[in-house]
Amino acid sequence: MQYFTAVVHKEVGSAYGLTFPDIPGCFAAADDWSEISAKATEALDLWFEDAEEVAASPVDAIQARADVQEALASGASLMTLSYVPSDGKLERVNISMDRGLLRAIDATASARGMTRSAFLAAVARREIAGF
Repeated sequence: MQYFTAVVHKEVGSAYGLTFPDIPGCFAAADDWSEISAKATEALDLWFEDAEEVAASPVDAIQARADVQEALASGASLMTLSYVPSDGKLERVNISMDRGLLRAIDATASARGMTRSAFLAAVARREIAGF
């Protein structure tokens, strides 16, 4: 897991725009503040499908950049997002939990047309990424 910092731009009457100083050319847009994390993760997933891994810079290094300082002076803000890359390989794991919780997980997964594994992975990713 890495933590990438995005510069979040917002013009009146437009969507939120996100750029990643560590990843030139990687960008996202979100209509609502609550969608930013999901849209950022989607943009990072798409970027890393065809690109090599990039080391995320610490937030203080991002803040020290002239282009970021200029964006902040113009009203942008910074948001640091956790990113869990998918490597496409599944691994079987053994976990233990309360049976009542497991039944609730199975019922919810079934209602959403998901497997137990897919549901648990989606919930874990959402909790880790913060959206």
